[in-house]
Amino acid sequence: MPSQRSPRMQRGNNHLPFFFDFLPTAALRLAPPRPMSEKKRRRTEAGPPAASAASKKLRRPDSHAQGLRKLLKPDAEILASVREMYDAAQSAASSSKALTLSDLSLSAACREVSDCDAASVQLAIERAVLAMARSILAGRGFSFDVPSRAASNQLYVPELDRIVLRDKSSSRPFASLSTVRKATITARVLSLVYLVLRRDIHVTKRDLFYTDVKLFQDQSQSDAVLDDVSCMLGCTRSSLHVVASEKGVVVGRLVFTDDGDRIDCTKMGIGGKAIPPNIDRVGNLESDALFILLVEKDAAFMRLAEDRFYNRFPCIIVTAKGQPDVATRLFLRRMKTELKLPVLALVDSDPYGLKILSVYMCGSKNMSYDSSNLTTPDIKWLGVRPSDLDKYRVPEQCRLPMTEQDVKAGKDLLEEDFVKRNGGWVKELDMMVKTRQKAEIQALSSFGFQYLTEVYLPLKIQQRDWL
Repeated sequence: MPSQRSPRMQRGNNHLPFFFDFLPTAALRLAPPRPMSEKKRRRTEAGPPAASAASKKLRRPDSHAQGLRKLLKPDAEILASVREMYDAAQSAASSSKALTLSDLSLSAACREVSDCDAASVQLAIERAVLAMARSILAGRGFSFDVPSRAASNQLYVPELDRIVLRDKSSSRPFASLSTVRKATITARVLSLVYLVLRRDIHVTKRDLFYTDVKLFQDQSQSDAVLDDVSCMLGCTRSSLHVVASEKGVVVGRLVFTDDGDRIDCTKMGIGGKAIPPNIDRVGNLESDALFILLVEKDAAFMRLAEDRFYNRFPCIIVTAKGQPDVATRLFLRRMKTELKLPVLALVDSDPYGLKILSVYMCGSKNMSYDSSNLTTPDIKWLGVRPSDLDKYRVPEQCRLPMTEQDVKAGKDLLEEDFVKRNGGWVKELDMMVKTRQKAEIQALSSFGFQYLTEVYLPLKIQQRDWL
């Protein structure tokens, strides 16, 4: 019969193997030291071997990076350059009047939307529904005349430096098999928006989708129809009280009110303050900043925020963490317009970084009907530019080869009217496509984690090296 062990003994025995594993190590520590051989003794007395030239080179800080650091002038002199840029922006904003489609006699040929109050949007929906009811009673069925947002219906206007939508519509009848579902979704979205406005609340696009998942099937479909409805009614998407989830963040020398609450963006930590999706409730923007720094990536934003870059060089730092959302684009435009500040941009040195920058500047084709509210013209491309890779000697191992898709995206950008009229952009994009190299902002960390804030950006600003 097996002996009965107490639970304590059983638990203790479970630890015995670890105890025996430890014994050889303990024995080695307690054992007397072995006598050192004559060869080893001479090597110890001689000291460590001299480092080879290759190993010295690996340990020595990059001489070029150190040389660039020495080019930096005192902060007071760099700030003088920033103040010149600030004064020029203030002067330009005060003396120039923004052109409109009416000024160019294009208002009849193009369609634009504007901010509308809830009552006006409700009235527009009621009129659309009444017209639909009359059509049904007359035996004609019903259909929606929806503005065409196809790429072929977009127009780049050089005088405005943005994309606009031509005034061309297409019919969306309920009786047609090809459009019956789209017409049903349009009617459903109109009814949901009307309900939201009557309750005087805001909902997210995700909320809207989940009200009728079986009909919408995918959020991209309800999102697309929401833009159609906005364009049909002639109002901005924010006027519909349907917003996207929070995405963009801001930090730095900015104070504003959010639905009456005072927000100080210097006290928001390294994560920054989320840009409110309800931009219509943001007000009282105040700032002593000299410029706005628009950043593509969240990682670069956090580096700038943690290093308190905005205290060394008074600025407001903003990012949409990649592809710009509507709220961030609206917020950036409001800051530039109301505070009259210049905007510098820091994006990856690849076609997609430039595409993101172009969306901020001249708008997206998907929302060209609202480009007058969503675009921020005259943003200066500070970096990272293709020419910077050699100028700052970014290591080869930190550069990435461009894929065929990347190269195609770069060539497509070169065909855009917006790019063609900017010689500096053409030169940089040509270089990128020919070298077939790209790099992220984080490639600068190869010289040190704080190289971006301590050397690269101050030197770029000092040399006024932007396009």
